[in-house]
Amino acid sequence: MAEKGLKKWVITITVITASLLELIDTTIVNVSLPQIQGNLGATLEDIAWITTGYAVANVIILPMSGWLGDKFGRKNYFLTSIIIFTIASFLCGNAVSLEELIAFRILQGLAGGGLISTAQAILLETWPPEEVGTATAMFGLGAVVGPTLGPTIGGYITDHFSWPWIFYVNIPVGIIAAFSAYLFIKPTAKEAAGKPIDWWGIILLAVTVGSLQTVLEKGESEDWFATNYIVVLTVITVIGGLLFVWRELGIDHPVVNLRILKKQSFSIGMFTSFILGFGLYGSVFVFPIFCQNLLGFSALQTGEILLPGGLATIMMMPLIGKMLKRGVPAQFMATAGLLLFFVFLMMLNNSTLSSGTSDFFWPLIIRGLGLSLLFVPLTTLAIQDLKGKEIGQGTGLNNMSRQLGGSFGIAALTTFIHLRQGLHRNNLLVNINEYNTAFVERFNKLIAGFVAKGYSYLDAKTAALKAIEGTVIKQTYLLTYLDAYWIVGIIMVCCIPLLYLQKFKKKVDIPSDLH
Repeated sequence: MAEKGLKKWVITITVITASLLELIDTTIVNVSLPQIQGNLGATLEDIAWITTGYAVANVIILPMSGWLGDKFGRKNYFLTSIIIFTIASFLCGNAVSLEELIAFRILQGLAGGGLISTAQAILLETWPPEEVGTATAMFGLGAVVGPTLGPTIGGYITDHFSWPWIFYVNIPVGIIAAFSAYLFIKPTAKEAAGKPIDWWGIILLAVTVGSLQTVLEKGESEDWFATNYIVVLTVITVIGGLLFVWRELGIDHPVVNLRILKKQSFSIGMFTSFILGFGLYGSVFVFPIFCQNLLGFSALQTGEILLPGGLATIMMMPLIGKMLKRGVPAQFMATAGLLLFFVFLMMLNNSTLSSGTSDFFWPLIIRGLGLSLLFVPLTTLAIQDLKGKEIGQGTGLNNMSRQLGGSFGIAALTTFIHLRQGLHRNNLLVNINEYNTAFVERFNKLIAGFVAKGYSYLDAKTAALKAIEGTVIKQTYLLTYLDAYWIVGIIMVCCIPLLYLQKFKKKVDIPSDLH
């Protein structure tokens, strides 16, 4: 039964605050990695496991979150996740070795995966159906702004304090969230209590999804299948996945109900969520690198650039809910969202080395509007045929699909960027020769400029060559990043026909699945 008055708002703020803990922590640590590396005496390859371990644990727990909520009661599971996350944050800040920090980050990831899906279910129970659009908009604040603000907050804390404080800041917030959850959230029945636990399903899920996520996170840096452990993990992913599917379809009480994939709308929805994750996380991965490494923006400037687009998404959310309630087909809204996302990427494709912060304002506003037309409509289409317990299982699988889509997107784009850099560099170097009039003129002007500054002719020639090399590197990166924007845009548009294989439905329940 829905809550009313002050209690409704206290519960809403509590679940959003708890979700923000997990959402911000997915990215807050990234900008602190160099300081952590120096402090703990770790290599660059080893330090990357701080983020990899968190991501792997997070993806493993997502599809099980519905079952865990039924097993232990939704309130109990949510409260326990907050407490474990808070304790793990303290332990991360106190870690004295890389091994300790990675272990505690994995614990954080396991607890964080339980926060998101459970928070969504609590939010749906707290708000009456006619007001879920408002709740969805508020939850979207965390889903959109949380990962965006993470690097900016992390950079500020690292610059003004020390790296342990990026974890310590979670402690007071976690304590308040846990206290509010204990006092105000209603207990729910332990629906799975007394039923046998699918231990083999849990083990196979952890092994399969963990291996897959690790391959995606580490594949590019390890030169993919040239590294033995990547090959082994790939084989484990395939064999473990097949055994997991066989196991879950063959027992009465599976940890993940794969039978819901027989419903066409949901199975297609899983794929469209995967594509959304690919485009969303892929573009967010490329854009900050483009701004900071090529255009020279600071982390704070990049965060400020991204913020207006996130706010545009939040402001649109209530309107999206009203449009769905009034019978506007989710397919039409999602199509508009994908097209707007394509427009955003094509506008970025026109970027140059002289682009400034103001040049990205409208493209990112368009991106924000596009995302508002994608999050809720795509999930609505996916779960429209699910009922009862299937909804909890469905949102968990949908969340996992989006997360894996993001991991695939980042892995694919990293490899794509690496390959295209070589191609563009070779194409540019073809023009650097004594028979190219434009090159000769530019080279001589640079030499003359350095000689005028007091360089000897040989030193001026060396400096001119270095200047040209710097220009080639910048142009190579620019052309590569523009190609990455283009490929993501094409993939998003190609997803549109799939929307119309899902059935049209006028009366829909609006989900708050935004992660």
